[in-house]
Amino acid sequence: MKITFFDVKPWEKTLLDAALTGHELAYFTEPLQEVKDLSTAVDADIISVFVSSKANKDNLPQFKNLKMIAARSTGFDNIDLSYCQEHKIEVAYVPSYGENTVAEHAFALILNLSRNIHKAYLRTIKEDYSLDGLKGFDLQGKTLGVIGAGRIGLHAIRIGRGFGMDVLAFDCCPNEFLSQTMAFSYTKDLNELLNKSDVITVHVPNLPETKHLINKDNIKQIKKGAILINTARGEVIETEALIEALDQEILKGVGLDVLENEALVLEEHRLADHQPSSDQLAELAKDHVLLRRDNVIYTPHMAFYSQEAIDRITHCTIENLVAFAAGKKINLVKTNQ
Repeated sequence: MKITFFDVKPWEKTLLDAALTGHELAYFTEPLQEVKDLSTAVDADIISVFVSSKANKDNLPQFKNLKMIAARSTGFDNIDLSYCQEHKIEVAYVPSYGENTVAEHAFALILNLSRNIHKAYLRTIKEDYSLDGLKGFDLQGKTLGVIGAGRIGLHAIRIGRGFGMDVLAFDCCPNEFLSQTMAFSYTKDLNELLNKSDVITVHVPNLPETKHLINKDNIKQIKKGAILINTARGEVIETEALIEALDQEILKGVGLDVLENEALVLEEHRLADHQPSSDQLAELAKDHVLLRRDNVIYTPHMAFYSQEAIDRITHCTIENLVAFAAGKKINLVKTNQ
């Protein structure tokens, strides 16, 4: 089969070449939507994309022989599932690779904010060793609110309990057995979690029902002086709500690995070529207002990015491709969802 990979890193190519002998492989370092000439790829039987690639009706019709899309991620909201269902294109994904990895990154952001590590670092590189404004707070005895107690959220709960935190969780499918064995409590109402938590960490997928789950209306319910962490998807939290909550000192600090308008921020240097709309520029301006604050930490969608996690992603993708080529279908997404 001809398999074409988009947004590929050199280390990925090495592993893929070694594991997929017997198949015709092609590689693009750019995300799918940024490739200007797809003429060498349009006869691919399979394409493989990372989360930065947008596989949709704007580019998928060019692939006349396409039978499967292999997502090198757990999330697949970057793939047009309706189009794939209509054209009988299977979609495979990586069900599990970094639950502990993402949860650990969330706590890296929590610890950074709770102890003002980022501020101290910037100060010390200027040879300023004063402690003014650097007083932090202990996690022990504080309440951790976990929004989304799935695989990643459960790891965050374990870590929080290890720090001696009380834990509240909000989830659409409560598991009372786990809550008893792991010593945490569920809240039936999101506002209750927001009101009682000193630290809030978000671990829900990007779905229509989770868009702006935290917004200008309910962000006012957050306990004054809390910190908010998002390593899930940017669309889950309304940017204007974050700015407002920081302005009003409802939130003491924010740690973000994702942004609502992440693509605009990451590709800002290319916007001049694309003639951005006034709406895009307005959204970009909001993000800049948010990220300029000294109590906001932003990492560039790297919560997944550990050596162990990327190895798991690559090996699972290889398993998905080998199985599909052999007539076996594993780790498929239901394209009618």
